[in-house]
Amino acid sequence: MENEQVTSEGAGNPTQKNFRLPLILAFTLALGMFLGQKLPHYDQHFSLSGSGSGNPLDEILKYVDAKYVDSVSTGTLRREAIEHLLSKLDPHSVYISPDELKAVEEDMSGGFEGIGIEFLMVDDTMHVITPISGGPAEAAGMLAGDKVVSINDTSIAGVKIDNGAIFRKLRGKKGTSVKVGILRGREKEQRYFTLTRAVIPVQSVDVAYMLDDKTGYIRVNRFTERTNQEFMEGLTNLAENKGLQNLVLDLRGNPGGYLEEATDILSQVFPEGKLLVYTQGRSENKREYKSNGRARFNIQQVAVLIDEGSASASEIVAGAIQDWDRGWVIGRRSYGKGLVQEQYPLSNGGALRLTVARYYTPSGRCIQRDYKSDSDYEDDPERRLKNGELTDPSRIHQPDSTRYYTGQGRVVFGGGGITPDIFIPIDTVLTSSSYQAVRMHIPAYVARWKEENAGSLPADENQFVGSWTVADDMLEELFSLCEKEGVKRADIRSGKYNQDLKTDIKARIARIKYGDTALYKVLNSEDPVVGKALEMISSGIPVSKK
Repeated sequence: MENEQVTSEGAGNPTQKNFRLPLILAFTLALGMFLGQKLPHYDQHFSLSGSGSGNPLDEILKYVDAKYVDSVSTGTLRREAIEHLLSKLDPHSVYISPDELKAVEEDMSGGFEGIGIEFLMVDDTMHVITPISGGPAEAAGMLAGDKVVSINDTSIAGVKIDNGAIFRKLRGKKGTSVKVGILRGREKEQRYFTLTRAVIPVQSVDVAYMLDDKTGYIRVNRFTERTNQEFMEGLTNLAENKGLQNLVLDLRGNPGGYLEEATDILSQVFPEGKLLVYTQGRSENKREYKSNGRARFNIQQVAVLIDEGSASASEIVAGAIQDWDRGWVIGRRSYGKGLVQEQYPLSNGGALRLTVARYYTPSGRCIQRDYKSDSDYEDDPERRLKNGELTDPSRIHQPDSTRYYTGQGRVVFGGGGITPDIFIPIDTVLTSSSYQAVRMHIPAYVARWKEENAGSLPADENQFVGSWTVADDMLEELFSLCEKEGVKRADIRSGKYNQDLKTDIKARIARIKYGDTALYKVLNSEDPVVGKALEMISSGIPVSKK
């Protein structure tokens, strides 16, 4: 109606229109010139390509890049925005940069040269998830939960350093050294480790050997794309050549990995068609994983070893064994990760690892720990140590009181990891700063000792494991080395750590001289968790009678 009125008015009085038009144009021009002097000067020629795309984030970043008063990295801003967005979801949905993705793929399928740790950046601080078995970091005494705050005396905490930069600092040619400063627990003073880089083979099965004439031991450190293949190679050798009838499967410190690899391993101890785990999410239909009926050997007794570092796929294995009363689960409560991630490639060469479902054990329990109301989610292992749970099973807190039932009617719980059938407390020596201050120097000491004394070692591995002992004077030599490296005398000569240090020395000599099998033979001979597994298997008591 407005257009019609204007047209009508103009047609009705042409003289009035011709008089007013020049005045209106002049006034408009004058007003525009005045406002042009008063308002900020914007670039009339700047426009956003695709500004109508409906993506405010891209539009804002383009404006910032083109017009912001100071020079800023829009790439950094974009990454921080992405990370902030994902932090509102769950702790396991993450963005992986192109550099980080390459490292992730190496860890899961190849090998690299470095110090051998898995880590996670939390609040601009690098948290050690687990030292890689046999690597320099593990040998020197770094532990899961340590926070790396400096590399070569340069701070990396609180400076928004990305994972790619950390990889470049820690990795390098074998034989070169790197100094790492860590904070352990609530400690205020840094501990320093000078680590010599080495080739870190990404083997998911550390060792497979016989504990006795009927029981085999296989240690799996993660579930990569080759885990089932490596597991079957070890199992086949033990079953066909060594007489394996029973199996101890060690998943302590195993952070998980590919779910299908875990279910393939479970298929070796279950008949065809047994439900092993199922997954379900908002947009993901329920998917059941069942045993495939391809068990090659008649494995009888089974024990699975777990601890606070056993997560994800490790918990799938332990949960299925426990829910079907198939064997003993021994150790300490597992990590509590029941979320399933899928990885999606991004156009920049990176990837999005997004939680798409939860997984549930056969009894129907989800073992994911609470993360929405837990500000210390990433520090849970330290919290368990402080509240006494790692030494006293009565202090285990079950956040979900819902009762689930195993195949034989035993009560189990979800919501906070897998609670073992038999609890074995942590050796508190492993958490002692005094012990660690000495232990970190064992690799260097052993390397020097072997150069001069290799000829005195027995040629036979079993003879070495069974009868060779670390002499007291070797311990004194280690203590002297530690003192030269600045370790306080009071931290060295307390005496209460001597037997543990002798075991560590012997194990490192075994590894250098005979290989990984000898290393684990020495360590497991003193390991109460392995000892309890053998005891329960030998007893023949079914787990349902626990």
